[in-house]
Amino acid sequence: MSQARIYLDHAATTPMRDEVAEAMRPYFFENGYNASSLHAEGRRARAAIDDARARVAAVLRCKPSEIVFCSGGTEADNLAVIGSARARGPRGRIVASAIEHHAVLRAVESLRAEGYGAQFLPVDESGVVDAERFGAALDAQTLLAAVMYANNEIGTIEPVAELAGIARERGVIFACDAVQAAGALPLDVGMLGVDLLALSGHKFGGPKGAGALFVREGTPIAATLHGGGQERGRRSGTEDVAGIVGFAVALELAESERAAYVRRTAGLRDRLEATLLAIPGAKGNGKAAARLPNISSVSLSGIAVEPLLIALDLEGIAVSAGSACATGSLEPSHVIAALRDRSERRDRREATLRFSLGRKTTEAEIDRVGAVVPILVARQRESAAAPV
Repeated sequence: MSQARIYLDHAATTPMRDEVAEAMRPYFFENGYNASSLHAEGRRARAAIDDARARVAAVLRCKPSEIVFCSGGTEADNLAVIGSARARGPRGRIVASAIEHHAVLRAVESLRAEGYGAQFLPVDESGVVDAERFGAALDAQTLLAAVMYANNEIGTIEPVAELAGIARERGVIFACDAVQAAGALPLDVGMLGVDLLALSGHKFGGPKGAGALFVREGTPIAATLHGGGQERGRRSGTEDVAGIVGFAVALELAESERAAYVRRTAGLRDRLEATLLAIPGAKGNGKAAARLPNISSVSLSGIAVEPLLIALDLEGIAVSAGSACATGSLEPSHVIAALRDRSERRDRREATLRFSLGRKTTEAEIDRVGAVVPILVARQRESAAAPV
């Protein structure tokens, strides 16, 4: 009998929780109406959205009116970056960290094409933005600063409250991609001091295609989708009632279980790293900084990542790479590249793997992965060294 598959790619997406699916079910069928309609059916849908908005606001400790529902993290990040910049004026500068998710980086690049200025801040070797350098980058022309709460590849946690405080003193809007943080870090927006905060449901047991953006009251933001004026004119489009309900339920569950989840997954992550980092040539990315409890990024020298990923998949282990292939050659991801000193000579054959654990990950699964990876690495190195 073949062994059950092991899924360690929760940073990419998490399976939907049973409780979430059950809460969503009525809004696919008997209550699946348009919340903009004035009849009784429409009012029931509107009531469900209002309830979900209040529940999300309770987790973030903000006003329900400060929550904008949207289609996920990418849209939330785009609305935060593009919407706030355009609302401030046709010109100005945006400052962002070099390790932001592409949803932020490419939104900034799109603004640069419109004539805005842009600066991408380097990080230290653990992936942390330096507060002094951040402050120095904010000048009189800076409209917006964007720094993520926790990185999606290496798990590094950024000093968001400190950075947001600096931005506030300079009159700069602060946007925070918190997509990886939900369920692992506090989301109290008052404590964080952020003006904009993006979330995506499928990262914490909710549905794909459902997200939210916190917009602090008084923060200017221009709509990027135009139509019927839903979400107080900030995001037009018929609301996905089922998705919004599922998002709220998943967020509540993730927050209520956060302390236990952090303790458990951090222990499992450390157990895995004890084995992986014992492999010759292995390096843990971001280990010197505070990290999310469920993400472990390990780089292995002398290894090509695609064959290793395929070998792991054949062993029933699902993980992801911290690098991407382009035109047939292995290139480091922008996050891993940002950690490396420019003067550092790097073996281009370096595989970076991201192991991201979930709430159902077991010790037995971790032990199996810890046993399999060293064997596959040794096998690939031997094959690469063998004479042709």
